[in-house]
Amino acid sequence: MANEDKLYIEQRPDSRYAVRWGNAQRASVVMDTQREPIEWAKEHHPDIHPDVERVRNTEKGGRDKWRKAY
Repeated sequence: MANEDKLYIEQRPDSRYAVRWGNAQRASVVMDTQREPIEWAKEHHPDIHPDVERVRNTEKGGRDKWRKAY
């Protein structure tokens, strides 16, 4: 599956969450909680399991890895 065909849910600098297709310049939708975009993605694209950015910081600095939303 090409990167363009994947959905990503990521935290924005304003602490809201965006649903974005791989390689997209703009978010498809932006919502207040992480749960809302996961539910939106499941409703609008039931065959695609988006990758969700973990919002905790690691001891090394920076974000933890991505996980699948089911």
